[in-house]
Amino acid sequence: MDFKTEVSRLINEFLETRPDLFLVELKISASSDITVILDGDNGVTLQDCLDASRAIEFNMDREAHDFSVQVMSAGLSEPLESPRQFRKNIGREIEVVLQDSSKIEGELITVDEDKIVIKLEYRRPKLIGKGKEDVVEKREIPYTEINKALVVIKF
Repeated sequence: MDFKTEVSRLINEFLETRPDLFLVELKISASSDITVILDGDNGVTLQDCLDASRAIEFNMDREAHDFSVQVMSAGLSEPLESPRQFRKNIGREIEVVLQDSSKIEGELITVDEDKIVIKLEYRRPKLIGKGKEDVVEKREIPYTEINKALVVIKF
């Protein structure tokens, strides 16, 4: 079994014991530096990262292959990738960059396997008369139209 396949197998075995966690990304550099990015339905703790690291480190033979392991949680600055990541952020404000490079910002209200739904709130000129009016609308966005999605951090 090649190195990457073995690492992938070990992290997947660990994740089977922890259904609340899921893999966001697994990277292995040419110099065998392993980077694992995890996310969880209820967040990721330091202990979760340690356990995942040990699941790899304690089950690999350093005599056969020299490597380093770094396990981290997906940070707020990381883009949302999977429906599971979107689902855990329901109720939060997100910014979505579409394939055509336009941006949409709104509250994530529903998620399924094919699309997300965002509640948009904005002001626009009145259709009749002068002034502006508040508009609230829902917009469905298929994953195929999303180039990048980030949680908006407000202070």
